[in-house]
Amino acid sequence: MTGDKEKNIAYKLNPVKIIIPVAIGLAVVAWLMIKEIDAAAISHIKFTWLTVFWLGVAFIFVVLRTFFYMWRIKALCDNDITWRQSFRIIMLWEFTSAISPSTVGGTALAVVFINKEGITVGRSTTIVLMTSFLDELYFVVIFPLLLPFTTATALFTSSGTGSGSAILNNLLPLAIIGYIIIFIWVVIVGYGLFINPLDIKKLLITFFNISFLKRWKSGAEKAGDDIIQSSLELKSKPCSYWLNALMTTFFSWTFRYLVINAIIMSLFVFSDHLLLFTRQLVLWIMMIISPTPGGSGFAEIILGNYISDLIPTGKEVAKSLSLTMAIIWRAISYYPFLVAGAIIVPSWIQKKFLPSIIKKE
Repeated sequence: MTGDKEKNIAYKLNPVKIIIPVAIGLAVVAWLMIKEIDAAAISHIKFTWLTVFWLGVAFIFVVLRTFFYMWRIKALCDNDITWRQSFRIIMLWEFTSAISPSTVGGTALAVVFINKEGITVGRSTTIVLMTSFLDELYFVVIFPLLLPFTTATALFTSSGTGSGSAILNNLLPLAIIGYIIIFIWVVIVGYGLFINPLDIKKLLITFFNISFLKRWKSGAEKAGDDIIQSSLELKSKPCSYWLNALMTTFFSWTFRYLVINAIIMSLFVFSDHLLLFTRQLVLWIMMIISPTPGGSGFAEIILGNYISDLIPTGKEVAKSLSLTMAIIWRAISYYPFLVAGAIIVPSWIQKKFLPSIIKKE
Protein backbone atom coordinates (compact mmCIF):
# COMPACT_ATOMS: atom_id res chain seq x y z
CA MET A 1 0.00 0.00 0.00
CA THR A 2 1.52 3.31 -1.08
CA GLY A 3 2.07 6.23 1.24
CA ASP A 4 -0.40 8.39 -0.71
CA LYS A 5 -3.07 5.72 -0.44
CA GLU A 6 -2.50 5.35 3.30
CA LYS A 7 -2.73 9.13 3.72
CA ASN A 8 -6.00 9.10 1.78
CA ILE A 9 -7.44 6.36 3.99
CA ALA A 10 -6.32 8.16 7.14
CA TYR A 11 -8.04 11.30 5.86
CA LYS A 12 -11.29 9.42 5.20
CA LEU A 13 -11.24 8.12 8.77
CA ASN A 14 -10.64 11.56 10.26
CA PRO A 15 -12.88 11.79 13.34
CA VAL A 16 -13.50 15.46 12.47
CA LYS A 17 -15.81 14.12 9.76
CA ILE A 18 -18.11 13.02 12.57
CA ILE A 19 -19.31 16.62 12.66
CA ILE A 20 -21.19 16.23 9.37
CA PRO A 21 -23.51 13.33 10.27
CA VAL A 22 -23.96 14.60 13.81
CA ALA A 23 -24.88 18.08 12.53
CA ILE A 24 -27.32 16.64 9.99
CA GLY A 25 -28.86 14.31 12.56
CA LEU A 26 -29.21 17.00 15.23
CA ALA A 27 -30.63 19.47 12.70
CA VAL A 28 -33.29 16.97 11.67
CA VAL A 29 -34.06 16.11 15.29
CA ALA A 30 -34.44 19.81 16.11
CA TRP A 31 -36.68 20.34 13.05
CA LEU A 32 -38.83 17.33 13.94
CA MET A 33 -39.19 18.45 17.55
CA ILE A 34 -40.23 21.96 16.52
CA LYS A 35 -42.41 21.18 13.51
CA GLU A 36 -43.66 17.62 13.84
CA ILE A 37 -43.63 16.59 17.50
CA ASP A 38 -46.50 17.90 19.57
CA ALA A 39 -45.70 18.31 23.25
CA ALA A 40 -49.29 17.41 24.09
CA ALA A 41 -48.87 14.11 22.23
CA ILE A 42 -45.91 13.18 24.43
CA SER A 43 -48.24 13.30 27.41
CA HIS A 44 -49.84 10.10 26.08
CA ILE A 45 -46.64 8.26 26.98
CA LYS A 46 -46.67 6.81 30.48
CA PHE A 47 -43.12 6.51 31.79
CA THR A 48 -42.83 3.57 34.19
CA TRP A 49 -40.27 1.01 35.25
CA LEU A 50 -41.36 -1.02 32.23
CA THR A 51 -40.20 1.89 30.06
CA VAL A 52 -36.75 1.69 31.62
CA PHE A 53 -36.76 -2.11 31.31
CA TRP A 54 -37.63 -2.23 27.60
CA LEU A 55 -35.23 0.59 26.73
CA GLY A 56 -32.60 -1.48 28.51
CA VAL A 57 -33.62 -4.48 26.41
CA ALA A 58 -33.30 -2.33 23.26
CA PHE A 59 -29.76 -1.37 24.26
CA ILE A 60 -28.93 -5.03 25.01
CA PHE A 61 -30.12 -5.92 21.50
CA VAL A 62 -27.66 -3.36 20.09
CA VAL A 63 -24.89 -4.96 22.19
CA LEU A 64 -25.89 -8.45 21.02
CA ARG A 65 -26.01 -7.31 17.40
CA THR A 66 -22.45 -5.99 17.79
CA PHE A 67 -21.31 -9.16 19.57
CA PHE A 68 -22.55 -11.39 16.75
CA TYR A 69 -20.87 -9.12 14.19
CA MET A 70 -17.64 -9.56 16.16
CA TRP A 71 -18.14 -13.32 16.38
CA ARG A 72 -18.76 -13.51 12.63
CA ILE A 73 -15.68 -11.54 11.63
CA LYS A 74 -13.57 -13.61 14.03
CA ALA A 75 -15.00 -16.87 12.62
CA LEU A 76 -14.52 -15.74 9.01
CA CYS A 77 -10.89 -14.98 9.88
CA ASP A 78 -10.56 -18.61 11.10
CA ASN A 79 -10.00 -17.24 14.63
CA ASP A 80 -6.68 -15.73 13.53
CA ILE A 81 -7.65 -12.48 15.27
CA THR A 82 -8.50 -11.88 18.91
CA TRP A 83 -11.82 -10.68 20.32
CA ARG A 84 -10.20 -7.31 20.92
CA GLN A 85 -9.15 -7.07 17.27
CA SER A 86 -12.61 -8.12 16.08
CA PHE A 87 -14.11 -5.42 18.32
CA ARG A 88 -11.80 -2.84 16.76
CA ILE A 89 -12.67 -3.94 13.23
CA ILE A 90 -16.42 -3.78 13.86
CA MET A 91 -16.22 -0.39 15.59
CA LEU A 92 -14.17 1.03 12.70
CA TRP A 93 -16.57 -0.53 10.20
CA GLU A 94 -19.65 0.87 11.96
CA PHE A 95 -17.98 4.27 12.35
CA THR A 96 -17.16 4.43 8.65
CA SER A 97 -20.73 3.44 7.78
CA ALA A 98 -22.00 6.17 10.09
CA ILE A 99 -19.96 8.95 8.45
CA SER A 100 -20.44 7.78 4.84
CA PRO A 101 -23.53 7.96 2.63
CA SER A 102 -25.50 4.72 2.91
CA THR A 103 -24.86 4.06 -0.78
CA VAL A 104 -21.14 3.87 0.06
CA GLY A 105 -21.16 2.46 3.58
CA GLY A 106 -18.11 1.13 5.41
CA THR A 107 -17.45 -1.87 3.18
CA ALA A 108 -15.00 -0.02 0.93
CA LEU A 109 -12.55 0.38 3.82
CA ALA A 110 -13.34 -2.89 5.61
CA VAL A 111 -10.60 -4.72 3.68
CA VAL A 112 -8.10 -2.22 5.08
CA PHE A 113 -9.39 -2.63 8.65
CA ILE A 114 -9.01 -6.40 8.51
CA ASN A 115 -5.68 -6.28 6.70
CA LYS A 116 -4.20 -3.90 9.27
CA GLU A 117 -5.09 -6.40 12.00
CA GLY A 118 -2.75 -8.98 10.45
CA ILE A 119 -4.84 -10.71 7.76
CA THR A 120 -3.47 -10.73 4.21
CA VAL A 121 -5.12 -8.49 1.61
CA GLY A 122 -6.39 -11.52 -0.32
CA ARG A 123 -8.03 -13.09 2.71
CA SER A 124 -9.38 -9.71 3.83
CA THR A 125 -11.05 -9.27 0.45
CA THR A 126 -12.59 -12.74 0.73
CA ILE A 127 -13.91 -12.03 4.22
CA VAL A 128 -15.47 -8.69 3.24
CA LEU A 129 -17.07 -10.23 0.15
CA MET A 130 -18.48 -13.04 2.30
CA THR A 131 -19.95 -10.65 4.87
CA SER A 132 -21.62 -8.67 2.09
CA PHE A 133 -22.96 -11.87 0.51
CA LEU A 134 -24.29 -13.17 3.85
CA ASP A 135 -25.95 -9.84 4.70
CA GLU A 136 -27.82 -9.76 1.39
CA LEU A 137 -28.64 -13.46 1.68
CA TYR A 138 -30.37 -12.79 5.02
CA PHE A 139 -32.66 -10.28 3.34
CA VAL A 140 -33.31 -12.47 0.28
CA VAL A 141 -34.30 -15.47 2.42
CA ILE A 142 -36.06 -13.90 5.41
CA PHE A 143 -38.23 -11.36 3.58
CA PRO A 144 -40.24 -13.86 1.47
CA LEU A 145 -40.56 -16.17 4.49
CA LEU A 146 -42.19 -13.42 6.56
CA LEU A 147 -44.26 -11.82 3.78
CA PRO A 148 -47.12 -14.41 3.84
CA PHE A 149 -47.65 -13.74 7.54
CA THR A 150 -47.95 -9.96 7.14
CA THR A 151 -49.60 -9.41 3.71
CA ALA A 152 -48.50 -6.80 1.18
CA THR A 153 -51.40 -4.51 2.06
CA ALA A 154 -50.33 -4.18 5.69
CA LEU A 155 -46.68 -3.98 4.76
CA PHE A 156 -46.78 -1.34 2.03
CA THR A 157 -49.66 0.90 3.06
CA SER A 158 -49.50 3.58 5.72
CA SER A 159 -52.68 5.04 7.14
CA GLY A 160 -50.87 8.22 8.11
CA THR A 161 -51.13 11.55 6.34
CA GLY A 162 -48.69 13.89 4.62
CA SER A 163 -45.92 13.55 2.08
CA GLY A 164 -44.13 10.82 4.01
CA SER A 165 -47.17 8.58 3.82
CA ALA A 166 -47.58 9.32 0.11
CA ILE A 167 -44.06 7.98 -0.40
CA LEU A 168 -44.72 4.89 1.67
CA ASN A 169 -48.03 4.11 -0.01
CA ASN A 170 -46.08 3.85 -3.28
CA LEU A 171 -43.30 1.77 -1.78
CA LEU A 172 -44.31 -1.60 -3.27
CA PRO A 173 -42.71 -1.02 -6.72
CA LEU A 174 -39.50 0.23 -5.07
CA ALA A 175 -39.42 -2.80 -2.76
CA ILE A 176 -39.93 -5.21 -5.66
CA ILE A 177 -37.19 -3.57 -7.74
CA GLY A 178 -34.85 -3.46 -4.74
CA TYR A 179 -35.52 -7.12 -3.91
CA ILE A 180 -34.91 -8.21 -7.51
CA ILE A 181 -31.60 -6.31 -7.66
CA ILE A 182 -30.43 -7.81 -4.35
CA PHE A 183 -31.61 -11.29 -5.40
CA ILE A 184 -29.71 -11.09 -8.71
CA TRP A 185 -26.60 -9.87 -6.88
CA VAL A 186 -26.80 -12.80 -4.41
CA VAL A 187 -27.26 -15.32 -7.24
CA ILE A 188 -24.33 -13.93 -9.26
CA VAL A 189 -21.93 -13.70 -6.32
CA GLY A 190 -23.10 -17.06 -4.93
CA TYR A 191 -22.54 -18.73 -8.30
CA GLY A 192 -19.14 -17.10 -8.55
CA LEU A 193 -18.05 -18.03 -5.04
CA PHE A 194 -19.27 -21.60 -4.98
CA ILE A 195 -19.66 -22.86 -8.57
CA ASN A 196 -17.79 -21.12 -11.40
CA PRO A 197 -15.99 -17.84 -10.63
CA LEU A 198 -14.42 -17.61 -14.09
CA ASP A 199 -17.85 -17.41 -15.76
CA ILE A 200 -18.80 -14.53 -13.47
CA LYS A 201 -15.63 -12.62 -14.32
CA LYS A 202 -16.35 -13.06 -18.03
CA LEU A 203 -19.96 -11.94 -17.49
CA LEU A 204 -18.84 -8.81 -15.62
CA ILE A 205 -16.30 -7.88 -18.29
CA THR A 206 -18.85 -8.42 -21.07
CA PHE A 207 -21.44 -6.33 -19.24
CA PHE A 208 -19.02 -3.48 -18.58
CA ASN A 209 -17.88 -3.46 -22.21
CA ILE A 210 -21.11 -1.60 -22.96
CA SER A 211 -20.06 1.87 -24.09
CA PHE A 212 -21.58 3.93 -21.26
CA LEU A 213 -20.31 1.46 -18.61
CA LYS A 214 -16.69 1.22 -19.79
CA ARG A 215 -15.46 3.72 -17.22
CA TRP A 216 -16.13 1.04 -14.56
CA LYS A 217 -14.59 -1.84 -16.52
CA SER A 218 -11.34 -1.92 -14.50
CA GLY A 219 -13.35 -2.08 -11.28
CA ALA A 220 -15.42 -4.94 -12.72
CA GLU A 221 -12.24 -6.83 -13.67
CA LYS A 222 -10.93 -6.41 -10.12
CA ALA A 223 -14.26 -7.62 -8.71
CA GLY A 224 -14.00 -10.68 -10.98
CA ASP A 225 -10.46 -11.37 -9.76
CA ASP A 226 -11.63 -10.98 -6.14
CA ILE A 227 -14.42 -13.52 -6.70
CA ILE A 228 -11.98 -16.03 -8.26
CA GLN A 229 -9.53 -15.63 -5.40
CA SER A 230 -12.29 -15.82 -2.80
CA SER A 231 -13.76 -18.94 -4.42
CA LEU A 232 -10.44 -20.77 -4.14
CA GLU A 233 -10.13 -19.67 -0.51
CA LEU A 234 -13.64 -20.74 0.48
CA LYS A 235 -13.81 -24.16 -1.18
CA SER A 236 -11.55 -25.66 1.47
CA LYS A 237 -13.63 -24.45 4.43
CA PRO A 238 -15.26 -27.04 6.74
CA CYS A 239 -19.00 -27.19 7.54
CA SER A 240 -18.40 -25.56 10.94
CA TYR A 241 -17.13 -22.45 9.13
CA TRP A 242 -20.39 -22.07 7.23
CA LEU A 243 -22.57 -22.88 10.25
CA ASN A 244 -20.83 -20.15 12.25
CA ALA A 245 -21.12 -17.69 9.37
CA LEU A 246 -24.85 -18.33 8.83
CA MET A 247 -25.73 -18.42 12.53
CA THR A 248 -23.92 -15.20 13.43
CA THR A 249 -25.38 -13.41 10.39
CA PHE A 250 -28.90 -14.47 11.34
CA PHE A 251 -28.61 -13.31 14.93
CA SER A 252 -26.76 -10.06 14.19
CA TRP A 253 -29.43 -8.87 11.73
CA THR A 254 -32.34 -10.18 13.79
CA PHE A 255 -31.18 -8.31 16.89
CA ARG A 256 -30.63 -5.20 14.74
CA TYR A 257 -34.31 -5.20 13.76
CA LEU A 258 -35.62 -6.15 17.21
CA VAL A 259 -34.35 -2.86 18.65
CA ILE A 260 -37.44 -1.03 17.32
CA ASN A 261 -39.74 -3.71 18.73
CA ALA A 262 -38.22 -3.24 22.17
CA ILE A 263 -38.53 0.55 21.95
CA ILE A 264 -42.24 0.42 21.09
CA MET A 265 -42.75 -1.98 24.01
CA SER A 266 -41.16 0.59 26.30
CA LEU A 267 -43.91 3.09 25.45
CA PHE A 268 -47.05 1.07 24.64
CA VAL A 269 -48.76 -2.26 24.95
CA PHE A 270 -48.02 -3.68 21.53
CA SER A 271 -48.52 -7.09 19.90
CA ASP A 272 -48.02 -6.73 16.12
CA HIS A 273 -44.32 -7.48 16.32
CA LEU A 274 -44.02 -9.54 13.14
CA LEU A 275 -45.44 -6.73 10.96
CA LEU A 276 -43.14 -4.18 12.61
CA PHE A 277 -40.14 -6.49 12.12
CA THR A 278 -40.99 -7.14 8.46
CA ARG A 279 -41.52 -3.45 7.74
CA GLN A 280 -37.96 -2.86 8.84
CA LEU A 281 -36.75 -5.14 6.05
CA VAL A 282 -38.52 -2.79 3.64
CA LEU A 283 -37.05 0.22 5.46
CA TRP A 284 -33.60 -1.26 4.90
CA ILE A 285 -34.12 -0.99 1.11
CA MET A 286 -34.75 2.72 1.52
CA MET A 287 -31.80 3.15 3.88
CA ILE A 288 -29.30 1.80 1.36
CA ILE A 289 -30.24 4.51 -1.15
CA SER A 290 -29.94 7.31 1.40
CA PRO A 291 -27.58 10.06 0.19
CA THR A 292 -26.78 11.34 3.69
CA PRO A 293 -23.95 10.05 5.95
CA GLY A 294 -25.22 7.02 7.84
CA GLY A 295 -28.74 7.89 6.69
CA SER A 296 -28.72 10.89 9.06
CA GLY A 297 -32.06 12.68 8.99
CA PHE A 298 -33.38 10.39 6.27
CA ALA A 299 -33.75 7.42 8.63
CA GLU A 300 -35.61 9.34 11.33
CA ILE A 301 -38.16 10.75 8.89
CA ILE A 302 -38.77 7.53 6.98
CA LEU A 303 -39.08 5.34 10.07
CA GLY A 304 -41.30 7.88 11.84
CA ASN A 305 -43.73 7.92 8.91
CA TYR A 306 -43.56 4.21 8.26
CA ILE A 307 -44.56 3.06 11.75
CA SER A 308 -47.02 5.83 12.66
CA ASP A 309 -50.07 3.71 11.79
CA LEU A 310 -48.84 0.97 14.16
CA ILE A 311 -48.84 3.26 17.19
CA PRO A 312 -51.84 2.26 19.37
CA THR A 313 -53.18 5.81 19.78
CA GLY A 314 -55.34 8.18 17.76
CA LYS A 315 -54.04 9.36 14.37
CA GLU A 316 -53.67 12.91 15.62
CA VAL A 317 -50.85 11.99 18.01
CA ALA A 318 -49.45 8.84 16.36
CA LYS A 319 -47.08 10.71 14.05
CA SER A 320 -45.52 12.71 16.88
CA LEU A 321 -45.04 9.58 18.95
CA SER A 322 -43.61 7.56 16.06
CA LEU A 323 -41.07 10.31 15.32
CA THR A 324 -40.15 10.34 19.01
CA MET A 325 -39.53 6.59 18.78
CA ALA A 326 -37.41 7.10 15.65
CA ILE A 327 -35.22 9.60 17.50
CA ILE A 328 -34.81 7.18 20.44
CA TRP A 329 -33.91 4.42 17.98
CA ARG A 330 -31.14 6.49 16.39
CA ALA A 331 -29.86 7.60 19.80
CA ILE A 332 -29.47 3.96 20.87
CA SER A 333 -28.29 2.29 17.66
CA TYR A 334 -26.39 5.00 15.73
CA TYR A 335 -24.74 7.68 17.85
CA PRO A 336 -22.90 5.26 20.20
CA PHE A 337 -20.91 3.98 17.20
CA LEU A 338 -19.98 7.52 16.22
CA VAL A 339 -18.64 8.12 19.72
CA ALA A 340 -16.84 4.75 19.89
CA GLY A 341 -15.29 5.31 16.47
CA ALA A 342 -14.16 8.83 17.35
CA ILE A 343 -12.38 7.38 20.40
CA ILE A 344 -10.78 4.40 18.63
CA VAL A 345 -9.82 5.92 15.25
CA PRO A 346 -7.05 8.39 16.33
CA SER A 347 -5.00 5.82 18.24
CA TRP A 348 -5.63 3.16 15.56
CA ILE A 349 -4.40 5.46 12.77
CA GLN A 350 -1.37 6.45 14.83
CA LYS A 351 -0.49 2.81 15.46
CA LYS A 352 -1.34 1.26 12.08
CA PHE A 353 -0.67 4.05 9.56
CA LEU A 354 1.68 6.75 10.81
CA PRO A 355 4.80 4.58 11.18
CA SER A 356 4.64 3.36 7.56
CA ILE A 357 3.71 6.82 6.22
CA ILE A 358 6.66 8.41 8.06
CA LYS A 359 8.98 5.63 6.90
CA LYS A 360 7.98 6.06 3.23
CA GLU A 361 8.46 9.83 3.46
